[in-house]
Amino acid sequence: MEKYQTNLEDLFTEYKVDTNAGLTDSQVTAQRDAHGSNTFEAGKSEPLWRKILRSLNDVATIILLIAAVISFITAIMEGTGNYFESLLIIGIVIINTTLSIVQEGRAENSLAALQNLNRSQAKVMRNGKTELIDADDVVVGDIMVIDNGSSIPADARLLEAVELQVEESALTGESEPVQKDENATFEAGDDVDLGERINMVYRGTAVVNGHGRAVVTAVGMQTEMGIIAGLLNNETKTPLTPLQMRLVQLGKNITWIALAAAAIVMALGLYQGMDLMHIFLTAVSLAVAVVPETLAVIVTMTLALGVQKMAKKNAIIRRLPAVETLGTTSVIASDKTGTLTQNKMTAREVWSALDDTLSEVEDDVSDSAFEVLFRGAISTNVEVSTVDGETRYDGLPTEIALVHGAEKVKSRKQLLEEWPLVDQVPFNSTKKRMTTVHKRPDGGYIAITKGAFDVLLPMIEDGDKQRAEEVNATFGKNALRVLTITQKTFDEMPADPTPDFYESHLKLVGLVGIIDPPRPESAPAVEKAREAGIKTVMITGDHLETASAIAREIGIMQPGDKGMTGHELSQLTDDQLDERVRDYSVYARVTPTDKIRIVKSWQRQDAVIAMTGDGVNDAPALKAADVGISMGETGTDVARNASDIILTDDNFATIVDTVSEGRGVYVKVRKTINFLLSANLSEIFVIIIAMLLGWGSPLLPVHLLFINLVSDGLPGFALSREPMLTDVMHDKPMSKDASLFEGGLRKQIAIGATLFAIVALLAMWFGRSFTISGLAPSHEVGQTMAFVVLSLTSIVHVFNIRSAKSAFSIKYAANPTLVNMALLAGAITLVVALVPFLAGLFGLVPLTLTHWLIIAALTAAPTVVMEVLKMVMPNNFRV
Repeated sequence: MEKYQTNLEDLFTEYKVDTNAGLTDSQVTAQRDAHGSNTFEAGKSEPLWRKILRSLNDVATIILLIAAVISFITAIMEGTGNYFESLLIIGIVIINTTLSIVQEGRAENSLAALQNLNRSQAKVMRNGKTELIDADDVVVGDIMVIDNGSSIPADARLLEAVELQVEESALTGESEPVQKDENATFEAGDDVDLGERINMVYRGTAVVNGHGRAVVTAVGMQTEMGIIAGLLNNETKTPLTPLQMRLVQLGKNITWIALAAAAIVMALGLYQGMDLMHIFLTAVSLAVAVVPETLAVIVTMTLALGVQKMAKKNAIIRRLPAVETLGTTSVIASDKTGTLTQNKMTAREVWSALDDTLSEVEDDVSDSAFEVLFRGAISTNVEVSTVDGETRYDGLPTEIALVHGAEKVKSRKQLLEEWPLVDQVPFNSTKKRMTTVHKRPDGGYIAITKGAFDVLLPMIEDGDKQRAEEVNATFGKNALRVLTITQKTFDEMPADPTPDFYESHLKLVGLVGIIDPPRPESAPAVEKAREAGIKTVMITGDHLETASAIAREIGIMQPGDKGMTGHELSQLTDDQLDERVRDYSVYARVTPTDKIRIVKSWQRQDAVIAMTGDGVNDAPALKAADVGISMGETGTDVARNASDIILTDDNFATIVDTVSEGRGVYVKVRKTINFLLSANLSEIFVIIIAMLLGWGSPLLPVHLLFINLVSDGLPGFALSREPMLTDVMHDKPMSKDASLFEGGLRKQIAIGATLFAIVALLAMWFGRSFTISGLAPSHEVGQTMAFVVLSLTSIVHVFNIRSAKSAFSIKYAANPTLVNMALLAGAITLVVALVPFLAGLFGLVPLTLTHWLIIAALTAAPTVVMEVLKMVMPNNFRV
């Protein structure tokens, strides 16, 4: 039986506690031994060496390490002492491992934040007196003393509650404080949501009104917040991002291609009687050349630049791969309170019974609305103060809403000066109303009573009750919380005034509809996401009616969409949820476990899901989602540390901007793959075809390494700075299982690799077959021409892959770094070919002017062909 269902006397017997004296010192020790301390368990710390090994246990990293070894062996066997490539590859591995380790430990950080939440003191009864102790020292059975403004240090069953109201949004997602009642009882079979257990208080929540006493029923990991800590620590592990999974698969495919190419070259060379050492070096060099060593570091650079851009847009990226994950996001599961809404109760509509006028409360407040609002505003316990030059309002959110509404015309201070307070009847959880008495400016008195509509309606003697019921029903359909304002005027104060005197013969003044309104930017952001093929889902701890109304207002709930409560969700199996998850846009009154179920259900639908939130209750789902997004201003430390991205402006619209940037990153990665693989695969074609034709190898091992590092590497690095040349938010998100090569990329690589192979083979043919300008044909001339053509065409290709439009339509200013790096790579290639000393090192021979003109024509040919193809079939060149 749950503690909220257990009889209090049974609890006292179980804990052997005297409610007036509390526990004794010996009992405290016994209870701590039996139930544990009031702290969270920290996750086991993983040693650095294990983190390093785990980071290295990645297919792409293993491929790079193998490539480094092969490159190192090649350098030794050649005797050149050129270990640059192997050292570069090792450097790439070190950089990626370091970045990975730096981003590790988010679960440990989340638990640390949970522990820090309650580094405070608690007031308890012990040894017959009230003591102030460290919150960590609270034990099961302690009698807690609860005061207004204090944080609850442990879960507890209420013994006394005097006008006690507790703000539980960080735990439940409910934006309104909960009125507690120590007398509430629940049967053993009752299945009551956390937010409705009004005879309990929970760790991590805050008292906003009243005071009371409670007996502690759970501490540490047994508290509701501790259960969340357990979810963070045990049940939610960070999966590989979509891009990581695609790059892993690409790495596997490249491995097989590299091995197959090396084997074919070895077999052909041996069959043709080539020197064993030479053919072995060529084969291993080709295998190394096939592996795009610079891909990993270019991807890292691209992601890092994306992080910088997002930071300028108020999004802090805590985990680098989250940038690209956003780009493939197909579902955004958003918390309501403080994320889509302002987390500020606001008076939205006012009905004045004095003249039957219905008014919306915007920047301007009508005279009729003000007559209702100012009465409500002065009949509150709101404290208005100035802190560091800013006005601060302390009190119940609904009362603050009345004050804010009235202060659009006149400040509460001015109103109280005109209508001074002389007496009051405090809010009572049983009566559900509050009354204040004021002296009227004309010299008489007025008693203002405000409260729940159903409570005050029978007490009203003057006013149109039927019309009031109609307005109340309308407000309710719009998910507005209704406060009823009534009054009673009299000329003289009675000698012995009573609540019954103030609250009898009431006149209806009006109704105020209050709501936590949507952020102004939420609706446009939701619409923009929809245009990009992204579904937004609201997951909240609030009531279904309220959540659905907000969802309809901002466009999350479209015609035909449904809403579901956490209780209804608990009745569904995972298979049933999977069948229906696409039909639901709103989930209300959910628990942290429910949120994880929803996230995982979408993931089983192959969706890439981003989860936003700010409360403790959001943290497990933030961690389980493909990308977790927390709020920087209003978010708890727990949520921020469990997330991948923190929004510093708490603006839902910022998410859409970051999705756009993420998609841009994904496009850049695809461009990089196109650029690198086109050149790498062409090298395989050139060598194998040349050997099949009996020409021998047209490229030396050093040629392959040069093209890989200089011709491909330098321009490739500049691709990380490539701007978005098309509106990526008009495209549908890519499926989680989609290949990196979807959308025509495979065809683009094939076209590029084929064209490069053709012009390189033509260059080899010209050089080894024809006497040109007096230079006799030779294998060395053919090799030189093939090397220069393949190197230059690789460099020029970086401009072809930038856009589906003509390469000549993109201005220099779009990415000057790319142009400069391409020119630098081209200059280095020409220097190596023209400077005799360097040419000798690379096995190149001098060429005539005619040879160079042929090289220029062959280098330009692929670009000419691609320009024609772009005009004929532009869709095949989309990036």
